[in-house]
Amino acid sequence: MQEYATPSDLTIDDKATLIDTILRYRAERPTLPLFKRRSSGQWINVTAKQFTDEVDAVAKGLIASGIEPGDRVAILSSTRYEWTVLDYAIWRAAATTVAIYETSAPDQVKWILEDSATKLLIVEDHAHYTKHIQVIEEAPALRESLLIEDHALATLSKRGAKIGDDELDRRHANALATDAATLIYTSGTTGRPKGVVLTHANFLAECAATRDAVGAGLAEGKSTLLFLPLAHVFARVVAVGCVENAVMLGHTNDIPHLIDDLAVFRPNYVLSVPRVFEKVYNSAKQKAYDGGKGNIFDKATATAIEYSKATESGKIGLGLKLRHAIFDKLVYGKLRAALGGQCEGAISGGAPLGARLGHFFRGVGIPVYEGYGLSETTAAVTANNDEYQRVGSVGRPVPGVGIRIADDGEVLLRGPVVFGGYWQNPAATADALRDGWFHTGDIGKLEDGYLYITGRKKELIVTAGGKNVSPAQLEDTIRAHPLVSQCLVVGDNKPFIGALITLDAEALPGWLERHHLPADTPIGELASNKDIYAEIDAAVAEANSKVSKAEAIKKFVILDTDFTIESGELTPTLKLKRNVIHEAQKTAIADLYT
Repeated sequence: MQEYATPSDLTIDDKATLIDTILRYRAERPTLPLFKRRSSGQWINVTAKQFTDEVDAVAKGLIASGIEPGDRVAILSSTRYEWTVLDYAIWRAAATTVAIYETSAPDQVKWILEDSATKLLIVEDHAHYTKHIQVIEEAPALRESLLIEDHALATLSKRGAKIGDDELDRRHANALATDAATLIYTSGTTGRPKGVVLTHANFLAECAATRDAVGAGLAEGKSTLLFLPLAHVFARVVAVGCVENAVMLGHTNDIPHLIDDLAVFRPNYVLSVPRVFEKVYNSAKQKAYDGGKGNIFDKATATAIEYSKATESGKIGLGLKLRHAIFDKLVYGKLRAALGGQCEGAISGGAPLGARLGHFFRGVGIPVYEGYGLSETTAAVTANNDEYQRVGSVGRPVPGVGIRIADDGEVLLRGPVVFGGYWQNPAATADALRDGWFHTGDIGKLEDGYLYITGRKKELIVTAGGKNVSPAQLEDTIRAHPLVSQCLVVGDNKPFIGALITLDAEALPGWLERHHLPADTPIGELASNKDIYAEIDAAVAEANSKVSKAEAIKKFVILDTDFTIESGELTPTLKLKRNVIHEAQKTAIADLYT
């Protein structure tokens, strides 16, 4: 049994809450710029006083609407400035935020509203409201719904005009660090979502620990553009951590134009899930191939990876330095410019990044510091940083966190960032929290204090021959190919390992042009195209080269449809819902073994 911990002298006052910081800013530094908000196509600053005044006005409206301390108020919206205002307003009223993904299916929304006994729901727009109108109308505890699109914040501010500051002060004075700040429901990849209860103390401990662990990325005066869904714990901690550390925060939900936004916003740090970094790399590679510069890009990639590995060893030869300098002008500089030209680094979480991409981006000059955490741990429990980085690992424990590797390889965690239980679910709580340790369900190992995640217990495939196979490495390697959107490895109780692979619609136009095929060629035809098959076969061979013969993929099929959030086959953070895909694609899986 392995164990490693990073000590911390952090103490959180019993009366501390997330509201304390913005009240202090307003009193002591009212002109401190906390946010950049898009208005009429321009990014304008929002000061600490402006933000806190807005929070107070909305909080008074919540109180006037009958929200009592401890009541649940839900937000169903994509990432936007109003989300964060509402979050803080709910805390200012001493209530609890229930986070709902805007991509959630009606059945999921129904369960969350009922399970949490939400009293007030804030919905982004009419499209979301219409989609969920039946479950909204039937939610037993729900009293009212308001739409951000219909000026919900202004409505609440007007409604609370007669509520005095003394009521806000009274609620703040009676608040405790152990009060529930939010309920974040698990993605439901293995069953009905569970409500993770995170307290103000959990968030404050996480903000302090990640500030110490990440360092420069959370320094005052830095900036980041948040585009992850705020219903996810990673994005939520980014938002709160930026406020706690006076980092300028912008919001966007316009993912198709994200690169354009990054170029204008010019963030110092980018925080994202691995799939976004994969897409950045794949898009750059595809663009290079479409422009007849694929050979240059491949050499630049190899040089970046070699340079990063040499940086770790401290031995960078003169020839490598020269090649790196040439490709910096030809390729790497353009990638950095696409992120605004001021990006000092990136932080990745939510799923494994993979060593190859980690080395590539570090070699390009945009180090991606990978971390690891769950909703139950208020996001990161480990993190790499500029001082301690080992590409391929998820870093060392953040201050105050202890890690233990159980005899079966499961990662166990404890510390002030770990939650105290699931909402009204004592059985699930007792199963997750045992003997003072949170049982993550992830499989990993410790090396010199660095944690490596190698798979999930429930995702391990056991072949008919008894071989245990973790699908993550195979899937990550195949997904790195520009033509691949998603990959699901199968083979539980089967004689060999197989895979379902989907094509990336964004990469196909360039490929079709290079192969002199009509731009409107259906994906169904391409799934059986011999040239496409040859490229995917090469990607599978690359993945197989990294595992034993017993773990290698023997057969695969290219599907004519992609896995999507809308189909229920992906979570909002783009993780595979394996049980859903297995059911939806049972015929395709069966065909692999007939």
